[in-house]
Amino acid sequence: MSETTCTLSLHVNGQRQQLDVHPWTTLLDLLRERLDLTGTKKGCDHGQCGACTVLLDGKRINSCLTLAVMHDGARLTTIEGLADGDQLHPMQAAFVRHDAFQCGYCTPGQICSAVGLAGENRAHDRDEIRELMSGNLCRCGAYPNILAAVEEALPASRQRLQEKAP
Repeated sequence: MSETTCTLSLHVNGQRQQLDVHPWTTLLDLLRERLDLTGTKKGCDHGQCGACTVLLDGKRINSCLTLAVMHDGARLTTIEGLADGDQLHPMQAAFVRHDAFQCGYCTPGQICSAVGLAGENRAHDRDEIRELMSGNLCRCGAYPNILAAVEEALPASRQRLQEKAP
């Protein structure tokens, strides 16, 4: 480690990564610029739009608001890590079935947030889904389709989390 970088170990989408990063590097910039995981989008860079949502140890976070060095040893899942080979995650498949995107820019953050929501097990009806997903904005206005996709995929997403739990 030099005086301007810190050594960091992360498990990203199931693969261990050892990286030297500047202490001011955000998790979002690390993912996009160092690991070439560009599915996670930089929207507002202020934590207000949710386009940068990823899963950190299974919990949804805005990756633009946290420094990478704060998460040494953590497990990160991005949109690229949700599918199981060629098999889409149930939430991804529901987004496709319900045409829950237009431009697609917010879609990775929406899907990661919805998968995190499934793990929280707090949303049990449309109003709760709408409220708990309110941190993820869609500039195209695909909210009805997003809501339908999330509502449909929550049970399968919860089941998948239970199957993968240690």
